[in-house]
Amino acid sequence: MSCSSEGRAEPAIKKRGSAITYKELFSLAACSVLAWPQPGRAATNAPEFQLDDLQKIVTLSDARISPDGKQIAVIVSTPDWKSDKAKQEIDIVDAAGGARRVVTWRRTGLSSPKWSEDGSRLAFIAEDAISQPKEDAAADSTPKSDAEQSAGEKRPQIFIMPMSGGDPIRVTEARQGVAEFAWSPDGTQIAFITADEPANAKNIKEHDDAFQVTNNHFLTRAALTPWHLWVVPSAGGVAKRLTQGTFSLQTDQQDTTPLPEWSRDGRSIAFTRFPGPYWGPSFHSVIALVDASGGEIRTLVQAEGSNTASYSPVGDAVAYLRYRDGDQNNGNAVYVMSDAEARDVTRAQARNFDTYRWLPDGRGLLLEGTGGARSALWEQPLQGAAKQLALDDVEASQDLSVAKTGAVAFVGSTPTHPNELYVMDSVSAKPRRITNLNAFIDGVALGRTESIEWHGPNGFLEDGVLTYPVGYQPGQHYPLVLLIHGGPTSASTVKFALLPQLLAAAGFIVFQPNYRGSDNLGDAYQHAIFRDTGKGPGDDVMAGVSAVERLGIVDQKRIGVSGWSYGGYMTAWLTGHHRVWKAAVAGAALTDWVMDYTVSFYQEGDKYLFGGSPWNPKYHDIWREQSPISYAQDVTAPTLVMGDVGDSNVPLLNSYEWFSALRDAGVEVEFYAYPVDTHFPEDIVRTTDVYRRWVAWMTKYLK
Repeated sequence: MSCSSEGRAEPAIKKRGSAITYKELFSLAACSVLAWPQPGRAATNAPEFQLDDLQKIVTLSDARISPDGKQIAVIVSTPDWKSDKAKQEIDIVDAAGGARRVVTWRRTGLSSPKWSEDGSRLAFIAEDAISQPKEDAAADSTPKSDAEQSAGEKRPQIFIMPMSGGDPIRVTEARQGVAEFAWSPDGTQIAFITADEPANAKNIKEHDDAFQVTNNHFLTRAALTPWHLWVVPSAGGVAKRLTQGTFSLQTDQQDTTPLPEWSRDGRSIAFTRFPGPYWGPSFHSVIALVDASGGEIRTLVQAEGSNTASYSPVGDAVAYLRYRDGDQNNGNAVYVMSDAEARDVTRAQARNFDTYRWLPDGRGLLLEGTGGARSALWEQPLQGAAKQLALDDVEASQDLSVAKTGAVAFVGSTPTHPNELYVMDSVSAKPRRITNLNAFIDGVALGRTESIEWHGPNGFLEDGVLTYPVGYQPGQHYPLVLLIHGGPTSASTVKFALLPQLLAAAGFIVFQPNYRGSDNLGDAYQHAIFRDTGKGPGDDVMAGVSAVERLGIVDQKRIGVSGWSYGGYMTAWLTGHHRVWKAAVAGAALTDWVMDYTVSFYQEGDKYLFGGSPWNPKYHDIWREQSPISYAQDVTAPTLVMGDVGDSNVPLLNSYEWFSALRDAGVEVEFYAYPVDTHFPEDIVRTTDVYRRWVAWMTKYLK
């Protein structure tokens, strides 16, 4: 239930509570609404990081290096307070000197820039109006304005832009929009994924629209249709359907769609095959194959949970992601299959990897994951031990690509600087920052951020992140705020992050503990949350609090706890089991496992944490015992509850239940709901309001 992420090759099994959009740094927002107390101003007299600084932060995503390694296409997003939207553009950045040029204008819904194999063209997805077939237009009697009739409905479509000059040309007219696509090796075709239209579309218009409840969440208003594979000439023309059936190439809750993958000879296309369009049974995914001209679908990888295939640039090997040994409580492993035999090439590390890319010689892979309290990259030979790359203080993200030359481009950050574009001339070279879109931050006083380790329960060596107040003075004691990450299979690292810096500017020490279930300390630590979702992680967090207190910097009478998603769950759990807290913020908190299981989109996915259904007598008690609502009567900390009305990840029913329980127990509690259909507000105005209330609550009760 984490609130931040970037586009990536998403595993078939979604991490419990990972946000649907999951943008870096929770989402970017801005406003100067609240004037907080300003203790300990930096001696340099530099201004401290404040809410209105969020308006200046530029986000980069979808970094794609050209095949020759000379240019990088990247999506640049700038928040706009007035429209409450982000202004997007695709920039082409020179890899050598950083010169930047904008190649799109007034486009919305930009994503997935991809170079053709020869680098002469760039394809991307953008929203555009689609024409309505005459038969549908005649059947639809709903009155429309002139603007609606002329513009049509906007859907994501594929555009192709020649790098020699000229306007982008749209090559698809997918009525349900394009989810993802891939170039053919010879550049003549595009394979793309789009959802089917409802078979009973006419009946739906006539309100004959009842749908069968299966694996959907309780907010569902219509049955989903499966996503399928099509091909279209890259010069434009008639699209051809390649797959059909009740299975699907995407589910309703994937953060990103697994790409279709062309074979090197261009004769076939591999894809992730999910049982259907709903996320619930998605862990049964396999990798399938179909001829580019159409025909019978074959299974390429039969092991369930396999997803995100990629062919080696040399030879016939294919790599893919799968939970190690098929155990959903382990991290993602990278398997390589050759001559029909698959091998986990990452087994020696036994840790989670979020993303992989083939290196040009086909003898190894570039891996991305979290090692301790840092994001990292590894070079993984197909035979032999992995080597972690030397990145200095740069935090690599999952947003990376590799050129045919071996050059690597990625979006990264440091503890004191937000995301920028980085280039490595090879995996053995140092990263070079080639953009400075967030230059203003270098003139802002920030809290110092560092990692901290401690020995926790069950013999685990645990870690977390500590951010000191701006203007910190040794020998003084400061109020402490815990900011607990979501997931739980996520991790806090020392990279620049908005909310910790806002809290540091308000005079707090900020502690971000990594607890069992986190994916940064290996499979044993990640797996330890199995059937121990509350007490074990709670004990880990409290051991971390003790480690911070031993530093002699904490005012032990002023400690608050907070988090969003699984961090909200941990907040609710900890306030029901410990009395040290003077304030709490429970955002999108899962408080009742049994209720949540019946109404959220996870459904079957939740069962892997406990071993079986709550309606099976064998497992029933543990679901109740691990639910914070069972201990609501023991909460004393003043609590701020927040969440989104249309959250299918952690439905707001959890927050209503928690609010009512605390209110009836006489606890000081306030509850604010945002009228959006997300897990964390994605727009700048509402995100700013979340941060404003969060810091204000801690200031009220800890200052």
